[in-house]
Amino acid sequence: MESSNLQSIKIRPITMNDFNNTLNWSKDDNFCLANGWGKNRIEEELYKWWLHYVNNISEDFFRLGIEFNEKLIGYADLAISKDNTAELGIAIGESTLWGKGLGNNAARCMIDYGLKELGITRFEAETHEKNFRSRKMLEKLRFKEVSRIGYDEYFGTNNQLIQY
Repeated sequence: MESSNLQSIKIRPITMNDFNNTLNWSKDDNFCLANGWGKNRIEEELYKWWLHYVNNISEDFFRLGIEFNEKLIGYADLAISKDNTAELGIAIGESTLWGKGLGNNAARCMIDYGLKELGITRFEAETHEKNFRSRKMLEKLRFKEVSRIGYDEYFGTNNQLIQY
């Protein structure tokens, strides 16, 4: 599952040992605003949320950790719908690492995982109109905009959603 680039990105199963990283993300205001996380989440609630994903056994949802230089820096999701189609989601937990191509490389790893391990042949994604980094990443990965349906909060404002 390791990417072939020099940035040593890999995706791997998440564990409860990763919880402290998740707790740190919950204290990063930029991460919380970009990902719809409430600020100052209660540690016990966050622990239960992380435990749910660690123990999640599902045939239609996969969350893997994104590791950079042997440290968990985020997570990648595949939500499988129908006809070998899955929606891709990427979250880099440390906002200081945004804009460095790590999400792009993690997305490539997750797409490769979906193709090889799950038989996914079509990938979809959704992001906010104002999330320029995410849009650039998706376009670099050759995703094409197919619609603009719905609104969701992004950095504290109601924002158009773009489907790819």
